[in-house]
Amino acid sequence: MSNRSQKMYGKAAFALVFAILIVLITYSIFIGTVDIRSYFLPLLPSPPPGAQPLCATGPPLKVYMYDLPRRFNVGMLNRKSTEQAPVTARTWPTWPRNSGLKRQHSVEYWMMGSLLFDGDGGDGRAAVRVSDPELADAFFVPFFSSLSFNTHGHHMTDPATEIDHQLQIDVLKILGESKYWQRSRGRDHVIPLTHPNAFRFLRPQINASIQIVVDFGRYPHVMSNLSKDVVSPYVHVVDSFTDDNHSNPYESRTTLLFFQGRTFRKDEGIVRVKLAKILAGYDDVHYERSVATGDNIKASSQRMRSSKFCLHPAGDTPSSCRLFDAIVSHCVPVIVSDEIELPFEDEIDYTKFSLFFSFKEALEPGYMVDQLRKFPKDRWVEMWRQLNAISHHFEFHYPPEKEDAVNMLWRQVKHKLPAVKLALHRNRRLKIPDWWRRRK
Repeated sequence: MSNRSQKMYGKAAFALVFAILIVLITYSIFIGTVDIRSYFLPLLPSPPPGAQPLCATGPPLKVYMYDLPRRFNVGMLNRKSTEQAPVTARTWPTWPRNSGLKRQHSVEYWMMGSLLFDGDGGDGRAAVRVSDPELADAFFVPFFSSLSFNTHGHHMTDPATEIDHQLQIDVLKILGESKYWQRSRGRDHVIPLTHPNAFRFLRPQINASIQIVVDFGRYPHVMSNLSKDVVSPYVHVVDSFTDDNHSNPYESRTTLLFFQGRTFRKDEGIVRVKLAKILAGYDDVHYERSVATGDNIKASSQRMRSSKFCLHPAGDTPSSCRLFDAIVSHCVPVIVSDEIELPFEDEIDYTKFSLFFSFKEALEPGYMVDQLRKFPKDRWVEMWRQLNAISHHFEFHYPPEKEDAVNMLWRQVKHKLPAVKLALHRNRRLKIPDWWRRRK
């Protein structure tokens, strides 16, 4: 065979082998066994150790926010002011430092602030404000319903509670006159309701909306449920543990289990009184009845930082701020609540940094303390590392920061919208609404 023929056969063989490799790689990518980035993007940075892989978000959510007078929102932060023009980024007030427990229900404030911020959307934000409602994916109602309850007649028998009632009437009137509310019957409208008594007079009238709640403890499923609503964290009231870099964190935390708070609560919260008896007499357990004063919150913060585990029993509702205080203190949460729902659970696996006990298990004398004492040190350290890695998802900031709590909430809202659009599109063409329910 001539040299020319050998070269021709060699080129043909090389081309055949190359073609086969291309086919194999393409097929592997198609069936999901090969990540094309490993071939063509070998220098992509890896996620930091311990970081949770989070869902891809795509472009930011486009949100139209109603321009409500200040009496519906930030006017309640400064009741001496008579200014009623809608607040802007330039006039946005800081959250008052001496607000006490009102802060834990302030999700509405941080969500509104995130939309007012003048950033360009290229800063990791999950939602941006649009001025044209025709361009909006969702609509935000900036009524501070939780702050309204806490400000206008906190006690149900207080005559001032009528102010809260009237604000609810007024905001529903504004929404009822909006063609966008009428178009969807409120289904694509986002309303924060993190206090269990928020919007309590007229809440059934906003049932269809996407509600931002901390749990579902007070309401039937037809009013609030996971299929349409978003579970939010409470805004933590203790200071974040930002320099938790001890070389031996397990040994530095000398208290095994810590709890400080009210023990006489309603509904599932009755478990707190029973736990007080069960946990009495242990030298390495701190279980203290107290109220949330400024000094007590500071003391609680220090004790959480010196404890391995922080107890989170149900309160008046299945959840409480205490869980998120523990997370930002990097104290492994011990959750005793049979009906709790947790924020961002499609993106965050709580079992990697929390322990769960049923009411029955927690109330068995000696059982929970024995399990915690036997818990392996290396597993605890790994949970502590996970808490360090994920605690930023439970921080509320203005301006908003990438993957902070506000951006995580807007991502959750985005996840709810496909079902909203499905319902809207079907209702527009159905001649017999809900026909399938009539079939026998």
